[in-house]
Amino acid sequence: MNEKRKNSRVDSIYLLNYVHLDENGKALVQGMGRTMNVSETGIMLETHVAFNENDTMDVVVGLKEDMVPIRGKVIFSRTTDAGRHQSGIQFLAIEDASLATLRRYIDAFNALSANA
Repeated sequence: MNEKRKNSRVDSIYLLNYVHLDENGKALVQGMGRTMNVSETGIMLETHVAFNENDTMDVVVGLKEDMVPIRGKVIFSRTTDAGRHQSGIQFLAIEDASLATLRRYIDAFNALSANA
């Protein structure tokens, strides 16, 4: 199978906080979700709330003791058979320190997976 992704994706489940923003950057809805997978460029978020393509989200991912704040845009959304909503979120803005933390997490996870 040919992999079209530029960055490797890590399957992981972590709880995170999200804030759904309107076009002016004001909070519409805040809640908790969980990551399904994460890469350097995006995240798959599962929530009980549906989002639309191009919605803007602020998410804070907890990676062990580090908190990684990220702004992103919903690029797709689907509903699972269980009635949960999964949204693919492309990162728009991530600070260098947060990106470095994310990369360390992905590298460590990949190393563990290779040894499993």
